[in-house]
Amino acid sequence: MCQVDEEYNGQLEHRVTPRVSKKCVKCKENTAVLIIRAGDAFCRGCFKEYFIHKFRAMLGKNRVIFPGEKVLLAVSGGPASSSMLSQVQEGLSRDAPKKLRFVPGIIYIDEGGASGQSMEERERAVAQLESVFRATNYHYHIVHLEQVLSLPSSVLEAGSSATEKPQTGSSYKAAVDQFIQTKKNQHPDFSVENAQSHLSSLSMQKVENGVTSPITPEHTQALQRLFASVRTLTAKEDLLYTLRQHLILHTARTQGYTKVMMGDSCSRLAIKLLSNISLGRGASLATDTGFSDPRYGDVVIVRPMRDYSSKEIAYYNRMFDIPSVFIPGLDTKAQDKASIQHLTESFVTKLQTDFPSTACFTAVAVLSHRGDCRIRISRRRNECYTEACTLKRD
Repeated sequence: MCQVDEEYNGQLEHRVTPRVSKKCVKCKENTAVLIIRAGDAFCRGCFKEYFIHKFRAMLGKNRVIFPGEKVLLAVSGGPASSSMLSQVQEGLSRDAPKKLRFVPGIIYIDEGGASGQSMEERERAVAQLESVFRATNYHYHIVHLEQVLSLPSSVLEAGSSATEKPQTGSSYKAAVDQFIQTKKNQHPDFSVENAQSHLSSLSMQKVENGVTSPITPEHTQALQRLFASVRTLTAKEDLLYTLRQHLILHTARTQGYTKVMMGDSCSRLAIKLLSNISLGRGASLATDTGFSDPRYGDVVIVRPMRDYSSKEIAYYNRMFDIPSVFIPGLDTKAQDKASIQHLTESFVTKLQTDFPSTACFTAVAVLSHRGDCRIRISRRRNECYTEACTLKRD
Protein backbone atom coordinates (compact mmCIF):
# COMPACT_ATOMS: atom_id res chain seq x y z
CA MET A 1 0.00 0.00 0.00
CA CYS A 2 1.35 3.43 -0.95
CA GLN A 3 2.35 5.87 1.75
CA VAL A 4 2.58 9.60 1.41
CA ASP A 5 6.15 9.99 2.59
CA GLU A 6 7.73 6.75 1.42
CA GLU A 7 9.81 8.48 -1.29
CA TYR A 8 9.81 12.08 -0.05
CA ASN A 9 10.61 11.57 3.59
CA GLY A 10 13.85 13.51 3.37
CA GLN A 11 12.33 16.38 1.41
CA LEU A 12 9.33 17.07 3.63
CA GLU A 13 9.58 20.24 5.70
CA HIS A 14 9.30 19.76 9.43
CA ARG A 15 8.04 22.57 11.58
CA VAL A 16 10.80 23.85 13.82
CA THR A 17 9.68 24.47 17.37
CA PRO A 18 11.12 27.81 18.56
CA ARG A 19 13.41 27.61 21.55
CA VAL A 20 13.79 30.33 24.14
CA SER A 21 17.39 29.25 24.83
CA LYS A 22 18.63 30.84 21.60
CA LYS A 23 20.50 34.15 21.52
CA CYS A 24 18.87 37.54 21.10
CA VAL A 25 18.55 38.50 17.43
CA LYS A 26 19.57 42.10 18.16
CA CYS A 27 22.50 42.10 20.55
CA LYS A 28 23.64 38.53 19.69
CA GLU A 29 24.96 38.17 23.23
CA ASN A 30 22.25 37.74 25.84
CA THR A 31 19.92 34.79 26.02
CA ALA A 32 16.46 35.45 24.61
CA VAL A 33 13.61 35.48 27.10
CA LEU A 34 10.70 35.75 24.65
CA ILE A 35 9.81 35.10 21.03
CA ILE A 36 7.46 37.59 19.39
CA ARG A 37 7.26 35.87 16.02
CA ALA A 38 9.14 33.04 14.39
CA GLY A 39 12.79 34.10 14.31
CA ASP A 40 12.28 37.22 16.45
CA ALA A 41 13.76 36.31 19.82
CA PHE A 42 14.67 39.16 22.18
CA CYS A 43 16.39 39.51 25.51
CA ARG A 44 14.78 41.67 28.17
CA GLY A 45 16.80 44.83 27.48
CA CYS A 46 16.54 44.68 23.69
CA PHE A 47 12.81 44.02 23.83
CA LYS A 48 12.25 47.12 25.96
CA GLU A 49 14.37 49.21 23.61
CA TYR A 50 12.49 47.79 20.60
CA PHE A 51 9.10 48.49 22.19
CA ILE A 52 9.94 52.08 23.15
CA HIS A 53 11.58 52.84 19.80
CA LYS A 54 8.50 51.67 17.90
CA PHE A 55 6.29 54.10 19.86
CA ARG A 56 8.69 57.02 19.35
CA ALA A 57 9.14 56.19 15.67
CA MET A 58 5.38 56.18 15.11
CA LEU A 59 5.02 59.67 16.59
CA GLY A 60 8.18 61.00 14.93
CA LYS A 61 7.32 59.66 11.49
CA ASN A 62 3.85 61.18 11.34
CA ARG A 63 4.54 64.45 13.22
CA VAL A 64 0.91 65.17 13.95
CA ILE A 65 1.42 66.32 17.55
CA PHE A 66 3.15 69.70 17.85
CA PRO A 67 5.15 71.07 20.82
CA GLY A 68 3.04 72.39 23.67
CA GLU A 69 -0.21 70.81 22.47
CA LYS A 70 -2.60 69.30 24.98
CA VAL A 71 -3.13 65.61 24.24
CA LEU A 72 -5.89 63.56 25.86
CA LEU A 73 -5.01 59.91 26.51
CA ALA A 74 -8.09 57.66 26.35
CA VAL A 75 -7.38 54.94 28.93
CA SER A 76 -9.86 52.10 29.43
CA GLY A 77 -7.76 50.16 31.92
CA GLY A 78 -6.96 47.43 29.39
CA PRO A 79 -3.47 46.24 28.39
CA ALA A 80 -3.10 48.39 25.25
CA SER A 81 -4.18 51.74 26.71
CA SER A 82 -2.23 51.07 29.93
CA SER A 83 0.88 50.36 27.86
CA MET A 84 0.29 53.58 25.90
CA LEU A 85 0.14 55.53 29.15
CA SER A 86 3.41 53.91 30.22
CA GLN A 87 5.08 54.91 26.95
CA VAL A 88 3.99 58.52 27.39
CA GLN A 89 5.41 58.52 30.92
CA GLU A 90 8.65 57.09 29.56
CA GLY A 91 8.83 59.76 26.87
CA LEU A 92 8.19 62.62 29.31
CA SER A 93 10.62 61.42 31.98
CA ARG A 94 13.81 63.34 32.63
CA ASP A 95 15.93 60.32 31.68
CA ALA A 96 14.49 60.08 28.16
CA PRO A 97 17.10 60.93 25.47
CA LYS A 98 14.50 62.73 23.31
CA LYS A 99 11.62 63.92 25.42
CA LEU A 100 8.10 64.19 24.09
CA ARG A 101 6.96 67.81 23.87
CA PHE A 102 3.21 67.68 24.45
CA VAL A 103 1.14 68.14 27.61
CA PRO A 104 -0.83 64.96 28.42
CA GLY A 105 -4.15 64.44 30.15
CA ILE A 106 -6.11 61.25 30.84
CA ILE A 107 -9.76 60.35 30.35
CA TYR A 108 -11.60 57.23 31.47
CA ILE A 109 -15.20 56.49 30.44
CA ASP A 110 -17.09 54.50 33.08
CA GLU A 111 -19.32 52.15 31.06
CA GLY A 112 -20.61 50.11 33.99
CA GLY A 113 -24.13 51.49 33.61
CA ALA A 114 -24.44 49.92 30.16
CA SER A 115 -22.95 46.54 31.10
CA GLY A 116 -25.12 46.07 34.21
CA GLN A 117 -22.49 46.57 36.91
CA SER A 118 -23.53 47.62 40.39
CA MET A 119 -22.43 50.93 41.87
CA GLU A 120 -20.05 49.11 44.24
CA GLU A 121 -18.31 47.38 41.34
CA ARG A 122 -18.08 50.61 39.38
CA GLU A 123 -16.67 52.53 42.34
CA ARG A 124 -14.12 49.78 42.94
CA ALA A 125 -12.91 49.92 39.33
CA VAL A 126 -12.76 53.72 39.39
CA ALA A 127 -10.74 53.64 42.62
CA GLN A 128 -8.20 51.25 41.08
CA LEU A 129 -7.79 53.42 38.01
CA GLU A 130 -7.58 56.60 40.06
CA SER A 131 -4.60 55.17 41.94
CA VAL A 132 -2.88 54.56 38.60
CA PHE A 133 -3.73 58.04 37.32
CA ARG A 134 -2.54 59.78 40.48
CA ALA A 135 0.84 58.07 40.18
CA THR A 136 1.38 59.77 36.82
CA ASN A 137 0.67 63.30 38.17
CA TYR A 138 -1.25 64.03 34.97
CA HIS A 139 -4.58 65.81 34.86
CA TYR A 140 -7.28 63.15 34.54
CA HIS A 141 -11.02 63.09 33.87
CA ILE A 142 -13.35 60.26 34.91
CA VAL A 143 -16.61 60.54 32.99
CA HIS A 144 -19.67 58.34 33.49
CA LEU A 145 -21.44 57.08 30.40
CA GLU A 146 -24.73 58.44 31.76
CA GLN A 147 -23.50 61.97 31.06
CA VAL A 148 -23.96 61.41 27.34
CA LEU A 149 -27.70 61.89 27.87
CA SER A 150 -27.11 65.54 28.78
CA LEU A 151 -24.59 66.42 26.07
CA PRO A 152 -25.39 69.41 23.83
CA SER A 153 -26.32 68.74 20.22
CA SER A 154 -23.17 70.59 19.13
CA VAL A 155 -21.13 67.46 19.85
CA LEU A 156 -22.54 66.02 16.61
CA GLU A 157 -21.18 68.94 14.60
CA ALA A 158 -17.65 69.03 13.23
CA GLY A 159 -15.47 71.73 14.74
CA SER A 160 -13.57 74.27 12.73
CA SER A 161 -10.23 73.01 11.47
CA ALA A 162 -8.93 76.46 10.57
CA THR A 163 -6.41 76.31 13.37
CA GLU A 164 -5.01 72.99 12.19
CA LYS A 165 -1.31 73.18 11.45
CA PRO A 166 0.04 71.82 8.19
CA GLN A 167 1.59 68.47 8.88
CA THR A 168 4.91 68.74 7.10
CA GLY A 169 8.42 68.25 8.32
CA SER A 170 9.38 71.91 7.86
CA SER A 171 6.32 73.20 9.75
CA TYR A 172 6.99 70.82 12.62
CA LYS A 173 10.58 72.01 12.92
CA ALA A 174 9.38 75.62 12.71
CA ALA A 175 6.94 74.98 15.55
CA VAL A 176 9.73 73.54 17.72
CA ASP A 177 12.04 76.47 16.96
CA GLN A 178 9.27 78.97 17.64
CA PHE A 179 8.49 77.37 20.98
CA ILE A 180 12.12 77.48 22.10
CA GLN A 181 12.61 81.03 20.78
CA THR A 182 9.53 82.26 22.64
CA LYS A 183 10.84 80.85 25.89
CA LYS A 184 14.26 82.38 25.25
CA ASN A 185 12.69 85.80 24.77
CA GLN A 186 10.78 85.47 28.02
CA HIS A 187 13.77 84.05 29.90
CA PRO A 188 17.25 84.88 28.51
CA ASP A 189 18.88 81.93 30.29
CA PHE A 190 16.42 79.47 28.73
CA SER A 191 18.01 76.56 26.82
CA VAL A 192 16.78 73.57 24.85
CA GLU A 193 17.16 71.37 27.92
CA ASN A 194 15.15 73.86 29.96
CA ALA A 195 12.45 73.89 27.27
CA GLN A 196 12.11 70.13 27.43
CA SER A 197 12.02 70.19 31.22
CA HIS A 198 9.41 72.98 31.11
CA LEU A 199 7.12 70.93 28.88
CA SER A 200 7.50 67.95 31.19
CA SER A 201 6.71 70.09 34.23
CA LEU A 202 3.52 71.40 32.63
CA SER A 203 2.01 67.94 32.90
CA MET A 204 3.08 67.69 36.56
CA GLN A 205 1.20 70.76 37.73
CA LYS A 206 -1.31 70.14 40.46
CA VAL A 207 -4.76 70.76 39.00
CA GLU A 208 -8.21 69.63 39.93
CA ASN A 209 -8.72 65.98 39.04
CA GLY A 210 -11.33 63.34 39.54
CA VAL A 211 -14.86 62.39 38.66
CA THR A 212 -17.07 64.88 36.89
CA SER A 213 -20.64 65.65 37.96
CA PRO A 214 -22.16 62.79 40.00
CA ILE A 215 -24.77 60.51 38.48
CA THR A 216 -28.20 59.68 39.84
CA PRO A 217 -30.18 56.42 39.69
CA GLU A 218 -32.54 58.11 37.23
CA HIS A 219 -29.66 58.69 34.80
CA THR A 220 -28.55 55.07 35.08
CA GLN A 221 -32.07 53.80 34.52
CA ALA A 222 -32.48 56.02 31.45
CA LEU A 223 -29.22 54.64 30.03
CA GLN A 224 -30.30 51.06 30.73
CA ARG A 225 -33.65 51.67 29.02
CA LEU A 226 -31.78 53.00 26.01
CA PHE A 227 -29.67 49.85 25.72
CA ALA A 228 -32.65 47.60 26.48
CA SER A 229 -34.42 49.08 23.45
CA VAL A 230 -31.61 47.77 21.23
CA ARG A 231 -32.26 44.15 20.33
CA THR A 232 -28.93 42.67 19.22
CA LEU A 233 -25.54 42.68 20.89
CA THR A 234 -24.00 43.88 17.62
CA ALA A 235 -26.11 47.04 17.73
CA LYS A 236 -25.45 47.51 21.46
CA GLU A 237 -21.68 47.41 20.98
CA ASP A 238 -21.98 49.82 18.07
CA LEU A 239 -24.10 52.18 20.16
CA LEU A 240 -21.66 51.99 23.06
CA TYR A 241 -18.75 52.87 20.76
CA THR A 242 -20.62 55.90 19.41
CA LEU A 243 -21.57 57.19 22.86
CA ARG A 244 -18.01 56.72 24.08
CA GLN A 245 -16.64 58.70 21.15
CA HIS A 246 -19.10 61.53 21.85
CA LEU A 247 -18.00 61.80 25.48
CA ILE A 248 -14.31 61.75 24.62
CA LEU A 249 -14.79 64.35 21.90
CA HIS A 250 -16.88 66.61 24.15
CA THR A 251 -14.35 66.40 27.00
CA ALA A 252 -11.47 67.18 24.64
CA ARG A 253 -13.24 70.26 23.29
CA THR A 254 -14.35 71.65 26.64
CA GLN A 255 -10.94 71.09 28.28
CA GLY A 256 -8.85 72.49 25.42
CA TYR A 257 -7.30 69.29 24.03
CA THR A 258 -6.51 69.27 20.32
CA LYS A 259 -5.40 65.64 20.03
CA VAL A 260 -6.80 62.40 21.46
CA MET A 261 -4.60 59.31 21.77
CA MET A 262 -6.41 55.99 21.47
CA GLY A 263 -4.85 52.70 22.57
CA ASP A 264 -5.98 50.69 19.54
CA SER A 265 -3.45 47.93 18.88
CA CYS A 266 -2.86 46.29 15.52
CA SER A 267 -4.94 43.30 16.59
CA ARG A 268 -7.82 45.54 17.68
CA LEU A 269 -7.70 47.50 14.42
CA ALA A 270 -7.81 44.27 12.41
CA ILE A 271 -10.97 43.31 14.31
CA LYS A 272 -12.46 46.76 13.68
CA LEU A 273 -11.54 46.55 10.00
CA LEU A 274 -13.36 43.27 9.40
CA SER A 275 -16.29 44.23 11.61
CA ASN A 276 -16.84 47.52 9.79
CA ILE A 277 -16.76 45.75 6.44
CA SER A 278 -19.42 43.35 7.72
CA LEU A 279 -21.49 46.31 8.96
CA GLY A 280 -21.29 48.09 5.60
CA ARG A 281 -18.82 50.82 6.57
CA GLY A 282 -16.11 50.21 4.05
CA ALA A 283 -15.99 53.87 3.00
CA SER A 284 -14.56 54.96 6.37
CA LEU A 285 -12.05 52.15 6.86
CA ALA A 286 -9.04 54.35 6.11
CA THR A 287 -9.83 56.85 8.85
CA ASP A 288 -11.11 54.20 11.25
CA THR A 289 -7.80 52.31 11.20
CA GLY A 290 -5.22 54.91 10.13
CA PHE A 291 -2.78 56.67 12.42
CA SER A 292 -4.74 59.93 12.43
CA ASP A 293 -8.46 60.59 12.11
CA PRO A 294 -9.13 64.27 11.22
CA ARG A 295 -12.89 63.92 10.62
CA TYR A 296 -13.85 65.89 13.71
CA GLY A 297 -12.03 69.03 12.58
CA ASP A 298 -10.82 70.71 15.76
CA VAL A 299 -9.89 67.44 17.50
CA VAL A 300 -7.70 64.85 15.78
CA ILE A 301 -7.65 61.23 16.95
CA VAL A 302 -4.26 59.48 16.76
CA ARG A 303 -3.41 55.81 17.27
CA PRO A 304 0.25 55.42 18.27
CA MET A 305 -0.21 51.74 19.27
CA ARG A 306 -1.39 50.59 15.85
CA ASP A 307 1.90 48.79 15.06
CA TYR A 308 1.81 46.64 18.20
CA SER A 309 0.21 43.23 18.32
CA SER A 310 -1.70 42.15 21.41
CA LYS A 311 1.02 39.57 22.06
CA GLU A 312 3.76 42.20 22.19
CA ILE A 313 1.71 44.36 24.54
CA ALA A 314 0.96 41.43 26.84
CA TYR A 315 4.66 40.50 27.03
CA TYR A 316 5.72 44.08 27.75
CA ASN A 317 3.12 44.63 30.47
CA ARG A 318 4.01 41.35 32.15
CA MET A 319 7.78 41.82 32.03
CA PHE A 320 7.83 45.44 33.21
CA ASP A 321 4.88 45.37 35.63
CA ILE A 322 2.58 47.76 33.78
CA PRO A 323 -0.63 47.96 35.84
CA SER A 324 -3.95 47.29 34.15
CA VAL A 325 -7.49 46.85 35.42
CA PHE A 326 -9.94 44.30 34.04
CA ILE A 327 -13.42 45.75 33.66
CA PRO A 328 -16.20 43.50 32.26
CA GLY A 329 -17.99 44.81 29.19
CA LEU A 330 -21.05 43.99 27.13
CA ASP A 331 -19.43 40.99 25.46
CA THR A 332 -17.81 39.49 28.56
CA LYS A 333 -18.54 35.72 28.74
CA ALA A 334 -20.57 35.96 25.53
CA GLN A 335 -20.46 33.23 22.90
CA ASP A 336 -18.44 33.70 19.75
CA LYS A 337 -21.53 34.14 17.59
CA ALA A 338 -23.26 36.56 19.96
CA SER A 339 -22.29 39.57 17.82
CA ILE A 340 -20.43 40.41 14.64
CA GLN A 341 -17.69 42.16 16.61
CA HIS A 342 -17.22 39.22 18.98
CA LEU A 343 -17.21 36.67 16.16
CA THR A 344 -14.63 38.73 14.28
CA GLU A 345 -12.49 38.98 17.40
CA SER A 346 -12.56 35.20 17.80
CA PHE A 347 -11.60 34.74 14.15
CA VAL A 348 -8.71 37.23 14.26
CA THR A 349 -7.40 35.81 17.55
CA LYS A 350 -7.29 32.28 16.15
CA LEU A 351 -5.76 33.54 12.92
CA GLN A 352 -3.04 35.38 14.82
CA THR A 353 -2.26 32.26 16.81
CA ASP A 354 -1.65 30.19 13.67
CA PHE A 355 -0.32 32.94 11.38
CA PRO A 356 1.20 35.73 13.52
CA SER A 357 2.43 37.82 10.59
CA THR A 358 -0.84 37.69 8.67
CA ALA A 359 -3.54 38.49 11.17
CA CYS A 360 -3.24 42.24 11.46
CA PHE A 361 -0.07 43.76 10.03
CA THR A 362 -0.80 43.10 6.36
CA ALA A 363 -4.38 44.36 6.36
CA VAL A 364 -3.71 47.50 8.40
CA ALA A 365 -0.54 48.40 6.47
CA VAL A 366 -2.25 48.13 3.08
CA LEU A 367 -5.27 50.08 4.28
CA SER A 368 -3.09 52.81 5.80
CA HIS A 369 -1.21 53.25 2.51
CA ARG A 370 -4.45 53.57 0.56
CA GLY A 371 -6.04 55.78 3.19
CA ASP A 372 -3.40 58.52 3.15
CA CYS A 373 -4.53 59.68 -0.29
CA ARG A 374 -8.18 59.75 0.78
CA ILE A 375 -7.40 61.81 3.86
CA ARG A 376 -5.43 64.37 1.82
CA ILE A 377 -8.27 64.68 -0.68
CA SER A 378 -10.75 65.14 2.14
CA ARG A 379 -8.64 67.93 3.64
CA ARG A 380 -8.31 69.75 0.33
CA ARG A 381 -12.06 69.72 -0.16
CA ASN A 382 -12.58 70.79 3.44
CA GLU A 383 -14.97 67.91 4.04
CA CYS A 384 -15.59 66.32 7.37
CA TYR A 385 -17.90 63.36 7.67
CA THR A 386 -18.62 62.08 11.17
CA GLU A 387 -20.37 58.85 12.06
CA ALA A 388 -22.85 60.07 14.63
CA CYS A 389 -26.34 59.13 15.66
CA THR A 390 -28.91 61.55 17.02
CA LEU A 391 -30.53 60.11 20.12
CA LYS A 392 -34.24 60.65 20.51
CA ARG A 393 -35.17 61.03 24.14
CA ASP A 394 -38.45 61.78 25.90
